[in-house]
Amino acid sequence: MEELRVVEMCSIWTGNISLPQFKQLNGNKKTDVLIIGGGMAGILSAYFLEKAGVDYALVEGRRICSGITGNTTAKITAQHGLIYRKLLKSLGTERARMYLDANQEAVRKYARLCRRLNCDYEEKHSYVYSRNDRKKLEDEAAALTKLGYKPRLIEQCELPFQTVGAVGFAEQAQFHPLKFISSIAKGLKIYENTFVKELKEAAAITEHGEITFQKLIFATHFPIDNKHGMYPLKMYQHRSYVIALKDGPQLKGMYIDEAKQGMSFRNYKDYLLLGGGSHKTGEKGGNWDEIRNCARLYYPNLDEIYCWAAQDCMTLDAIPYIGRYSRRMPRCFVATGFNKWGMTSSMAAASVLTDLVLEKENPYAFVFNPSRNMIKPQLFVNGYTAVKNLLTISEKRCPHLGCALKWNKAEHSWDCPCHGSRFDSFGKLLDNPANGNLKR
Repeated sequence: MEELRVVEMCSIWTGNISLPQFKQLNGNKKTDVLIIGGGMAGILSAYFLEKAGVDYALVEGRRICSGITGNTTAKITAQHGLIYRKLLKSLGTERARMYLDANQEAVRKYARLCRRLNCDYEEKHSYVYSRNDRKKLEDEAAALTKLGYKPRLIEQCELPFQTVGAVGFAEQAQFHPLKFISSIAKGLKIYENTFVKELKEAAAITEHGEITFQKLIFATHFPIDNKHGMYPLKMYQHRSYVIALKDGPQLKGMYIDEAKQGMSFRNYKDYLLLGGGSHKTGEKGGNWDEIRNCARLYYPNLDEIYCWAAQDCMTLDAIPYIGRYSRRMPRCFVATGFNKWGMTSSMAAASVLTDLVLEKENPYAFVFNPSRNMIKPQLFVNGYTAVKNLLTISEKRCPHLGCALKWNKAEHSWDCPCHGSRFDSFGKLLDNPANGNLKR
């Protein structure tokens, strides 16, 4: 009789780790720097502020890393798709090199930290492959060479299907993100189950008290303030899916397709992680079906043990928003819009924001400035989507800004096509920027 196989609907990271627990904040508190959000970006910011001797407090509405950080593919790399040929054209050589250097420095900072931590850190080459367009790879390699980086342009990949080659970055890495967090979070000034309901000029109102601050860092994935910075127009959200196959082949590198609907590959111990099926939140996409079809075709004898999904904030120009929240909020800072590269971007963000809080010059702050020119085609697409869904007749409305919600059949959730808020079938909030459950 065939053994019944159970697939766990959780990430491989959350399935085998116990994170440190922190108390809830009860009563009022004063702090120089308040960090809202207990994912990788917020905790790294707290870690660096702790090392700098700054008075800070981090508050998380649920448990730390209960959001996107726990559902990452955990690649540490400055290679963010075939991005550099585009950045060279849109930003020019100096700013494109800034972006590359900032992310390479983030990779090196992880390497220095992880040497002394038990977090399954492995140095790996990263690759972007193509199945049919060699010229894209050659153009990317040429752009990187112009920026002073020597990429690897290879002819063959260790993947189960034919490609026309790949562009590679040496000395990148992969790790277990929650083992990393479990080590660096110990001893930090963190308060869990401390939900910020309202923000005033220099105070955050929680369910059990008020926190007054001098400076504020928003590390909440999608920013929770709608009044400034135009973030609901400057971003949309995107969902991605992953499965973990037991006893998969051991790859020497980490791989991602240059095509939007392609697959990503990496190992964790004896598991092979396949990613793909992505789509804009609130719209239809391949979901896990797309990945499972790939697994059945190329790995028919491997069992799927874990499956999970992640959600990413996408910016107008593929560069995160890291820096001052807006011109009218000079004491507030933000880290958002990581465009599916949250691990490296979190380290870059924590480094930039720590310097800004300390009023030190950071060489990379300029390229990430959230107040940069946003007149891009995607801005008008985002605006049209918002207006269209605001005018759509629907019983289910998002409490964030009132858009019509769409039913996500694959994940059994109500999703907002405008800004990416998600709710379970009972109306409980799953993903922000909404800050509360659906009203019955």
